[in-house]
Amino acid sequence: MTGRLVRAVAPDAPAVRILVDGGEVTAYAGESVLVAVLAARNALRRHEFSHEMRAGFCLMGACQDCWVWLADHSRVRACTTEVADGMHILTSTPPGFAT
Repeated sequence: MTGRLVRAVAPDAPAVRILVDGGEVTAYAGESVLVAVLAARNALRRHEFSHEMRAGFCLMGACQDCWVWLADHSRVRACTTEVADGMHILTSTPPGFAT
């Protein structure tokens, strides 16, 4: 499946392997988690309260719409967090994490 975001030019940065909810996604060094996920899927996550699909709102770290979790259960903004090789991203609240 491909997402709605299309990279206009082929990235000249090296590809990195990340996991999004357990599935492998191709990302490129220097791009944000948000770009990597939206290039692969139509949405970033489900909203915690309304359960509607969300793709980020401001895209620059000012709103609270693109929070995701990493495998260690830390919470990060997808729009301002760079991908790293081997990164495992969770798009829904991990068990035991207080919302």
